[in-house]
Amino acid sequence: MQITFLGTSSGVPTRSRNVSSIALRLPQRAELWLFDCGEGTQHQFLRSDLKVSQISRIFVTHMHGDHVFGLAGLLASCGLAGNVKRIDLYGPPGLEDYLQACCRYSQTHISYPFAVHQVRPGVVYEDDEYIVSCQPLKHRVTAFGYRVTEKDKPGRFNVDKAKALGIPPGPIYAKLKQGAVVTLPDGQKINGSQFCGQPIPGRKFVYCTDTVFCDSAVELAKGADVLVHEATFAHQDAELAFQRLHSTSTMAAQVALMGGVKKLIMTHFSPRYAPGNPILLDDLLTEARAIFPNTDLAYDFFSYEIPKVEETVAA
Repeated sequence: MQITFLGTSSGVPTRSRNVSSIALRLPQRAELWLFDCGEGTQHQFLRSDLKVSQISRIFVTHMHGDHVFGLAGLLASCGLAGNVKRIDLYGPPGLEDYLQACCRYSQTHISYPFAVHQVRPGVVYEDDEYIVSCQPLKHRVTAFGYRVTEKDKPGRFNVDKAKALGIPPGPIYAKLKQGAVVTLPDGQKINGSQFCGQPIPGRKFVYCTDTVFCDSAVELAKGADVLVHEATFAHQDAELAFQRLHSTSTMAAQVALMGGVKKLIMTHFSPRYAPGNPILLDDLLTEARAIFPNTDLAYDFFSYEIPKVEETVAA
């Protein structure tokens, strides 16, 4: 699981930062999930090593332009490239109407299957490996934060131990690896859990933007390996944050601390903190680290690999 930031500015792009979009790479299944798609996102793909042909799901937090203006262009280009199998989109009310209007008035035909799913609090997608859930955030329009949970995996199977007990290799090993109870030809019952190390906890990625500090963001972030949280404003501009229902650097850090996350990466920065201004992004980082030390600032094309938990072998 690797996240790549394709846009880290709020509201408008700058010379060094595009507007919001994050890609979650799942290399083992050759898939890419996109979170938000601000204007110019497809251009950011061209400047990265990501492949639009691998996009299978797009999750939209809310309908403000700096999070959705790149959608229609990206979807159209995926169709012209001719190598996308299907894309499922998830987002708040209005997403489907918006895309239909874009296609209708531009006379664009999407040549591959795609579907729009209106999300509600709770699970919005699940397969054998992942669960994606969402919770409402506190913004000027309906907005959701997303949590991607990798399902726990069985611990490493101790083949030597199984052989030592005379269990013949074959299909029976597959069942034992899953921790099932199997019956051998001689009638002996074997519990697969005794041959497996501790289950490997799945990784958890949480994405919260746009929002002022709220309890649902803390709940969504509980125990996450990495929390990506907006930090539009510096602490001294908290009044602006409350007026516009955005977060400060200290609010993001408080969510990380209260949620017990392992790492916080801040994004969605106001252009007001560009070089030459009295307050810089390094000041926001200092503010956040005073509350939650394991904090980093995102920048365009920054990638972060969510570390795996080490496997253990059954004794």
